[in-house]
Amino acid sequence: MKIDNALIEKVVKEVIGRLNAEKDEIKIPVGVSNRHIHLSREDLDILFGKGYELTKYRDLRQPGQYAARETVIVEGPKGKIESVRILGPTRSETQLEVSFTDARTLGIVAPVRESGKLENSAPITIIGPEGSVKKSEGAITALRHIHMTPDVAKRLGLKDKDIVKVETTGDRQVIFGNVLVRVSDNYALEMHVDTDEANAAGLANNDTVRIILD
Repeated sequence: MKIDNALIEKVVKEVIGRLNAEKDEIKIPVGVSNRHIHLSREDLDILFGKGYELTKYRDLRQPGQYAARETVIVEGPKGKIESVRILGPTRSETQLEVSFTDARTLGIVAPVRESGKLENSAPITIIGPEGSVKKSEGAITALRHIHMTPDVAKRLGLKDKDIVKVETTGDRQVIFGNVLVRVSDNYALEMHVDTDEANAAGLANNDTVRIILD
């Protein structure tokens, strides 16, 4: 039986096109992450006083997460950044998330990491109204990622920890590679990029992107 390679190629392209069209139905909203910090209970006590409780400023898209009214100063070998927003609630470990531009201002090398992966990350000093904390590690540049529920992941044929490509639209349209997929019932659909990435692609909060099917 003779195989018609041209016909096979046509069918494959058609199938991929249909799959991509299905993925296009899910528009993923963008959340642009400015520099911010997550604090442990211990560090919050040192910076603001024993037993201090954060004051909610506004809710974030991710359920249970919020921006606090409180801010801190972060300092590195070459400089400092004031008014760094604290995100609540408290976490088991303190984590500062900055852009590459911020890292250069501070004089640190903040590795690109998934949230919570702090081993051998950059050292940083945090200054609050009641005290300061010197951390031997804890400053990262966040790996761009997408939060989604299991239902959305199933529709997209994805699972937790998958790596995908994402396409933006607009005058500065780009394709982001190495985008981490995070799947949980506790998540809301949203892609997080930092300010450097957003500016390069002309993205703003609530713009939408789509996942590319390889």
